[in-house]
Amino acid sequence: MKKTYIILALTAFTAASCKKDFIDLTPKDSYTDATFYKTVDQFKQADIAAYAPLRDVLVNDYFTSEMRSDNTIYQPYPSNRGTAYLYRESISNFTNTSTNDYVNAVWQHCYTGISRTNIVIERLKTTDFDAATKAPIDGQAKFLRALYYFKLVRLFGGVPLFLKEVTKTEEAFLPRSAADAVYTQIIADAKDAISELSAPSKFPQTGEATKGSATMLLAEVYATQKKWADAETQLNTLSAMGYGLNANYADAFTPGNKNNKESIFDIQFLEGIVLGTTPNPLPFHFLPRSTNTSIITGININNSSTGGWNTPTQDLINTYEPNDKRLDASIGIVEGTYNASDLFVYSANKSVIGYTPAAGKMGVPYIKKYEHPPLIAVTGSSDNFPIYRYSDALLLLAEAQNEQGKSPLTALNTVRSRAGLPATTTADQAVLRDIIAHERRVELAFENHRWNDLVRTGKAVNVMNAFGAVLKTQVNYLTPDTYNLTANKLLYPIPQPEIDLNPGQMTQNPGY
Repeated sequence: MKKTYIILALTAFTAASCKKDFIDLTPKDSYTDATFYKTVDQFKQADIAAYAPLRDVLVNDYFTSEMRSDNTIYQPYPSNRGTAYLYRESISNFTNTSTNDYVNAVWQHCYTGISRTNIVIERLKTTDFDAATKAPIDGQAKFLRALYYFKLVRLFGGVPLFLKEVTKTEEAFLPRSAADAVYTQIIADAKDAISELSAPSKFPQTGEATKGSATMLLAEVYATQKKWADAETQLNTLSAMGYGLNANYADAFTPGNKNNKESIFDIQFLEGIVLGTTPNPLPFHFLPRSTNTSIITGININNSSTGGWNTPTQDLINTYEPNDKRLDASIGIVEGTYNASDLFVYSANKSVIGYTPAAGKMGVPYIKKYEHPPLIAVTGSSDNFPIYRYSDALLLLAEAQNEQGKSPLTALNTVRSRAGLPATTTADQAVLRDIIAHERRVELAFENHRWNDLVRTGKAVNVMNAFGAVLKTQVNYLTPDTYNLTANKLLYPIPQPEIDLNPGQMTQNPGY
């Protein structure tokens, strides 16, 4: 059974309080709460179901993590001022409120995943499986629970900490735990996952979480808490697990090379329209809206209702150093013109390197690293989406070493060398801090790290307000209330439906 591509949507089981002589409406071949979670295979299926919400988180997360940063913006759509467009634009503009459906969806999908992991973790305790059988099942569930909570605590601060299966109504309503308590649980889960999971046995991997996945997660948590020595200790164990960089940067993203030695943890996708395949829809989202994207996608795709998001900024393009191979691998240019309906009519696919528009045309940057034809009409591609890559680990290691006054040059220059750039030789800690931050920006562009990095390093307010001030001079669709970032907006508002459902216990973040 290939877990990478199996999708099982487990539904919540409800027990009917019926008398024995009442008509039995449950088919004998169907599962109920009493008959599932009995075999090893059923628990493995339940683990797979706990991975599935990651895809739903991802479809909304680029709004909250990448478009919140100076890496990407959106293509304006004056002809359509529908609520869905306004909600998504407001996240990028820093004008979102507690009723924003796209922010709130991240919360919802994370808790869906947490609920599924809790069921696995709790019910596994009651089985008589041997320890060796339980370990990978429990380890994957705890890695996922830690990952979901890490997403939540960074976006929202302290959140309700559900650690048990909810079986009663009153158990579904908890107050917010302090952020420190959430981090304590994340660390405990990640440590358990490290002890229970194995390192990759071969490459390509299956797509399941490994000891390496949990190690990288724990290291990033420690870096977020500025526990640099602890982060360094974790990161230094990864190379012995077999991870390394591909020879070419672009190879980390091609479907034919997925789950390779550079992949520490990816969200898995597979193109197709048959049962058991879940394609990646994001390549369509990341192109300018058009009735025909075939110049890029290889087939005639109309993405007029889904495209126009996560457009690379000129600010990002300008920050790449000369001869950096990552620029051409990450960003392309669609050349064309906008029609009267504010849709882009593609005429050519151009390189971003030294681009100059043809007469009467304009160029719109697009994310190239996830565009790998052939794509499947309407559904998407088989491109995985990286959560953790080994280059991320190397740069986080360089940062941890630099913050302790150690030399980060070996880890830093390993990444720079692969990009075709000369080695950095400076020993100045402040200068290196900026170099490492720059390397993380261009190496991990469009992988949903930039906003978290800006917040983690204390640069978000100054960087984003300065970026917004320049952007307002370049475009005509931003209003004066946009890009006015304050410390309160480093966290998103708690979703209003959660406050309404749990009044008195669910408090709102300051400033909302």
